Amino acid sequence: MPTRRGTTSPRSPSGESRPRRASYATSGVNTDKEESGLKSLVHHLRETLATRPAGLGHVELDFGYFANVIDVGGIGLAISTDGVGSKLLIAQLMDRYDTVGIDCIAMNVNDVLCVGAEPLSMVDYIAVQQPNPRLLTELAQGLAKGAITAGITIPGGEIAQVRDIIKGERAGYGFDLAGTAVGTVPLDQIRIGRDIEPDDVVLGLRSSGIHSNGMTLARRLLKKHAVTTRFDELGQTLGDELLVPTRIYVKEVVEVLNAGVDVKALIHVTSDGLLNLLRVASDAGYLIHFLPEPQPIFGVIQREASVSTEEMYRVYNMGVGFCLVVSHRGDHVAHATEILKRHNVECYEIGRAVADPAQAVVIEPVHLLGKDGRFRAI
Repeated sequence: MPTRRGTTSPRSPSGESRPRRASYATSGVNTDKEESGLKSLVHHLRETLATRPAGLGHVELDFGYFANVIDVGGIGLAISTDGVGSKLLIAQLMDRYDTVGIDCIAMNVNDVLCVGAEPLSMVDYIAVQQPNPRLLTELAQGLAKGAITAGITIPGGEIAQVRDIIKGERAGYGFDLAGTAVGTVPLDQIRIGRDIEPDDVVLGLRSSGIHSNGMTLARRLLKKHAVTTRFDELGQTLGDELLVPTRIYVKEVVEVLNAGVDVKALIHVTSDGLLNLLRVASDAGYLIHFLPEPQPIFGVIQREASVSTEEMYRVYNMGVGFCLVVSHRGDHVAHATEILKRHNVECYEIGRAVADPAQAVVIEPVHLLGKDGRFRAI
């Protein structure tokens, strides 16, 4: 939703002032400026690719995928980096730090999966206002739990004391948390959607909730409610719900890949929601004909922060945290579904690839059409 201009709220036909709709932009996240800055950044960083034009160290993919792949002597080294974002501020408000390490692992390993790689290891970066022992202990507990869930190691990391840079919601507890994960994939088995064809099936894997995206918008709730507020539909406090860790999809997805299923693309559904389906090397569009019921937290955010449906589906996963695009031929879909269900993953056939010169994502259940980074009602 575009940033509103002017100083007055829109007026209803009766002349009464309507509540201003919230969006990522009005919450302080300017994605348009980010995109402009990213183009400049990539322009300069792309110059470095010429230092390794072939062979050892050659970068196999262009910028813009969930992860990239480097040739390390005939083996593909997948690499990705990410942080937890402003979910860390919720942890500070709750004075609870043992879950966000899981989010850090998840955000990185789920991205590494998206080139068809098996995640192997991750290093972390923790910047702190001051080295509080309890804070660091709880962060380490979450990182370790996430790593064990993903089946990866954490062989090292960095702690930086930067009190002049890092502030926060709780004095002395300001921190930032990020990581860089690596994995391996045979160079001839990189999967980025090059061979997607019409009628290939989109499998949607259930999310655990809000995951680690859209927290800046979700934090608008905290202008009206404390983190200790309980909503009947949540079954726990608002803060506890917002801290539910991002789901890690590694073991089940790696088993699908190793089972010979013809998986053509893998998509981590983060910011931009199902528009991430377009973040692959295909000119296909997607018709989404079914979605599971979003978790109650999304309804609370939409109602209490006055967010449009278009913006909700642009910012949040809305119940689907990861997608596989699987060949519609043979029994590949059935085989993948059987493996995922064996791992107790809720999995749904949510849609299919379609021939579409406009490369749009149509979400039939909520009557939305998405392209160019936005959804609009249809």
